Amino acid sequence: MSQRSSIFDMIGPVMIGPSSSHTAGVVRIGRVARKLLGEPVDSVVVTFYNSFSRTFEGHGSDRAVIAGLLNMETDDERIKTAFDVALEAGLTYKFKAITNASALHPNTIRIAAFSGGSSCEIIGISRGGGLVSIIEIDGFRCNFTAQRHTLIITAQDIPGSISFVATVLSHEACNIATMTVDRQGKEQTAKLVLEVDSEIRDTTVDFISSQKWIESVVYIPDISI
Repeated sequence: MSQRSSIFDMIGPVMIGPSSSHTAGVVRIGRVARKLLGEPVDSVVVTFYNSFSRTFEGHGSDRAVIAGLLNMETDDERIKTAFDVALEAGLTYKFKAITNASALHPNTIRIAAFSGGSSCEIIGISRGGGLVSIIEIDGFRCNFTAQRHTLIITAQDIPGSISFVATVLSHEACNIATMTVDRQGKEQTAKLVLEVDSEIRDTTVDFISSQKWIESVVYIPDISI
């Protein structure tokens, strides 16, 4: 069953303009990258595709993505001065534009973010009304919205791994709304992304992380407005 849209989804979130797809959605994609990295971003390369590649400067999408990487929310007045805030924070950035990527949605962004020895790369789509889809993390396919509590697990591809995680979450009364799994190959590294309807306790995240076959766990609380 498809998720129902609320009147707030159709109108769009409280935000700094000029538009929900070019600003609010882009801020959210930037915030996802910041949450995945888990620490302040030192440098970033942002690639805008298709229609975004032609409008990102005029519509403020460049400031919006930097604001998101600085962990600002969509209604933060500082979005207008995000470049100045980035300078103060020591965040360096580079923008690229690719005008003809026919396989990608018109409003697609790739973010490669770096901090010390850590890095992450995501591909996100701004769908309008402030809604987004994250379709790739570090080369692994996925599909989540950042509107629910999200658990991102990188692990060895072993039998029973998905069942184990689902069982742990069921014991915490966490209802799984969506799940995507992608892997490099049989018995190689896999990435499991789950959106759940309720908050996940730190102890639960720590327990999942403690398993020998788990490489990393990132928990992103609901970051929608």
